[in-house]
Amino acid sequence: MSPPPPLRRPLDMPGFWLLLGLSVMFGANNLLIKLGNDGLQPVFFAALRSCVAVVALAGWMVWRRIRFRFDMWRPGLLIGAAFATEFFFLFIALDNTTVVRASIIFYAMPLWLAVAAHFLFPGERLTRMRAAGFLMGFAAVALVMAGQLGDGASDGGSLSGDLAALFAGMCWAAIVLCARLTRLQTVQPETQLFWQLLVSAPILLALAPLYGGDLVRDFDGFQLAIFLIHTLGAVTAGFVLWFWLLLRYPASSVASFSFVTPVLSALLGWLVLDEAVSVLTPVALALLVGGLVLINRRPKA
Repeated sequence: MSPPPPLRRPLDMPGFWLLLGLSVMFGANNLLIKLGNDGLQPVFFAALRSCVAVVALAGWMVWRRIRFRFDMWRPGLLIGAAFATEFFFLFIALDNTTVVRASIIFYAMPLWLAVAAHFLFPGERLTRMRAAGFLMGFAAVALVMAGQLGDGASDGGSLSGDLAALFAGMCWAAIVLCARLTRLQTVQPETQLFWQLLVSAPILLALAPLYGGDLVRDFDGFQLAIFLIHTLGAVTAGFVLWFWLLLRYPASSVASFSFVTPVLSALLGWLVLDEAVSVLTPVALALLVGGLVLINRRPKA
């Protein structure tokens, strides 16, 4: 007889600060990629990140005795290819557009996931409230894509970069669907991430020369610090901490902090990189966050 699942405690102050710090870390993800692209060619940066992160994650899994599940190679290849495609486009997006614009577009991922789930999962149909959330979030993306947040030529953005961020978000949704529709749904999250990193590393290494330019741009000690913080902090440790918090606290409390990620990401782009924003930037962010809240709400039993 299997032991009962652990009881989750209400969110306390240590949990609040851990979740807030994790939200800032995830919010800084796009900023770190943008800064890291100055030192390494974007696709090569993404490839090296997967190479280092998979080794670090494998060490964690060995220590925690988490199975690698090499029998899952078929869905593992599929989810790894989707992961490689997602970050191929995200790193390129942040090489061609601003953190502010990319964050609003990329973090709209739950919109595309909700539409797909409407057709794939009978229990996740788009209700009126969730449909309203989708329209709000879509309006935010459309506002950015239409260039209403400023002239792309003057604010550092570009339509090609915005489109790459949009496609990266859609690939992120595809990863979630792959995890739910295949046997990977039965394995631990670390095993899912292991397959994503393992498969994406050689794919991205092969694609790096196609993007063009020198693989190493201006890599120095600062760039090394950016790379390690992003790879070992946001990607590896951040992921492990996120799922530790999900085991310790109610999922609704943990998930609620994800709504501030696009806001923090855009804010960091403005504060650190002095990226241009317009008066409509808060409008787009408010529409996106409001839409994400509505689309993630579930009717009460």
